[in-house]
Amino acid sequence: MFSNFKPTWMVDAIYKVTPAQLRELGIKAVLTDLDNTLIAWNNPDGTEELLVWIEEMRNAGLPVIVVSNNKDSRIKRAVEVFELDYVARAMKPLTKGFKEAQKKLNLKPEEMVMVGDQIMTDIRGANAAGIRNILVRPIVDTDGWNTRINRFFERIIMKHLAKKHPEMKWKGGLE
Repeated sequence: MFSNFKPTWMVDAIYKVTPAQLRELGIKAVLTDLDNTLIAWNNPDGTEELLVWIEEMRNAGLPVIVVSNNKDSRIKRAVEVFELDYVARAMKPLTKGFKEAQKKLNLKPEEMVMVGDQIMTDIRGANAAGIRNILVRPIVDTDGWNTRINRFFERIIMKHLAKKHPEMKWKGGLE
């Protein structure tokens, strides 16, 4: 019933995903959510850890594209310092934003991975687009008002998924 919400992997943080792990899985690009995945929703500056991770991806030739439901001006302001490409108004969980990113990258769905902190939007949308995905813990425990509603339903869905799939556990990387 909730299989379209099931993440491919569950990793503590985006920073724990390495280029070597991605290459081993045939992944050539990373799509990522913005708020509470890449940066804290209420702190657009990011962390030193994030800067190092982006540089590692760049050095490995793995493009990173932000796929966010936010408006263009919000994303641009947040990612321009990181020099990342992005898709605004992605309309997740619909596949529109994923297809737009796929077109920019000229890759097949199986050559990309989506990283996000919400099963209702990031994971469900990636599954609908045929893209493997990584659920990460939110960077901060607080959310914007619109995300709080999703978190309520997420807890119910995650509880159901955990019962049906006991292998669903938080890990320190892609294993």
